[in-house]
Amino acid sequence: MFSSRSLSSPSTQTLLINQVIAAIIRNRPFNTNVKPSTPQPIWTVQTVTQILRSIPKFLFQSPRSIGIQNGFRHRTPLKQRNLEEEFHKARKGVLILGPFAHKDPEKVQLGVEKAIEFYHWVETHCGFTHNELTCKEMSLVLAKGGCKMKVLFEFLKKMSRKGLVTTSSITCLIKCLGEEGLVNEALATFYRMKQFHCKPDVYAYNTLILALCRVGNFKKAKFLLEQMELPGFRCPPDVFTYTIFISSYCRYGMETGCRKAIRRRIWEANHLFRLMLFKGFVPDVVTYNSLINGCCKTNRIERASELLDDMVKRGIAPNRITYNSFIRYYSVTNEADKAIEMLRRMQGMNDGVVACNSSYTPIIHALCEVGRVVEARDFLVELVEQGSIPREYTYKLVRDALESAGKIDLLDAEFCTRLEDGIKGRIRQVMKIKPLLQHESVS
Repeated sequence: MFSSRSLSSPSTQTLLINQVIAAIIRNRPFNTNVKPSTPQPIWTVQTVTQILRSIPKFLFQSPRSIGIQNGFRHRTPLKQRNLEEEFHKARKGVLILGPFAHKDPEKVQLGVEKAIEFYHWVETHCGFTHNELTCKEMSLVLAKGGCKMKVLFEFLKKMSRKGLVTTSSITCLIKCLGEEGLVNEALATFYRMKQFHCKPDVYAYNTLILALCRVGNFKKAKFLLEQMELPGFRCPPDVFTYTIFISSYCRYGMETGCRKAIRRRIWEANHLFRLMLFKGFVPDVVTYNSLINGCCKTNRIERASELLDDMVKRGIAPNRITYNSFIRYYSVTNEADKAIEMLRRMQGMNDGVVACNSSYTPIIHALCEVGRVVEARDFLVELVEQGSIPREYTYKLVRDALESAGKIDLLDAEFCTRLEDGIKGRIRQVMKIKPLLQHESVS
């Protein structure tokens, strides 16, 4: 299976990675029958780590997630998963919703089995010595594959006897379990850290609190916070701990769609913010942005303005996210002049904050809605002159508004052609990426 070259050059290592991944995807055994005269391939930590990271990419992804943006972002509230329920649904052919939706259970099971086989094969047949990094990647594969926690815990126990399990690797595992919706499993991993000869730190607490808040389990998250606030506790909370609660209260309250729940969550966020100041913590720009965004989305513009003034007094420079919250609010309430004022205020800052599509688009839509089509055209031209390509809907909205007002001549033909070519080029680029990723996942 492997090339006879033993050089540790990047091209050789890439070829070695591709050969192993191909064997995993096609479910072929790893060939160890290397001739005595042929040098053995050189296995490095980077090579083994890259192979383990590639398994979820090729075998755990659902076809619907191919071509999506990188990063962890859920547009709907993250649901807590139940592995036993998913197993029974998969056997009955019932659709599974949530992070595991539309995935092929057979491919996922194959990926987990081949990852375990490769992990032991490279150690027993190739003389490779695993370290903390490869152990962490292997545990992440087991977590993303949704295997039984008994298998994961036995693996961690075995590796902890070799001293390969650390607090940082367990923290990464808790984060992965939380992103997969396996919050109860993340909580169990946290309380088993002592069995793995690890002591939790503030980062482990914050990671677990974030996972609990994502699924709306504020009761257990608040219990952990109260535990951290005890006098003399070895892991006292920091600014990020309170920021997690404030942002989660604002986001989760609005996602419920219930007015009473929204009022309650926004009140709790403001109360926790004041308690944070009382205890001597200095909030950062992320804390302010989370609370300002929540206040703007719940029509508490006076409170949001107070927070903006407080930021400036404390010497914390507002960024684009801060001003975009105000711009969106004023645009929705048809106060286009105030939205433009916020845009100019942002552009007048000396910190290099540059407005983008998310800043101009709400203003352009608001101006078109109130009939100020000439100003909307001017802002569209200003956006393009800064090097950004507006959305197709925004461009058509301005064009149709000018045509209805009989002022279509204000849009230059050359400008329209350049803009339409840019929009089409962006569409072609996206359409090229999707077939490429689909071919990689199938091959």
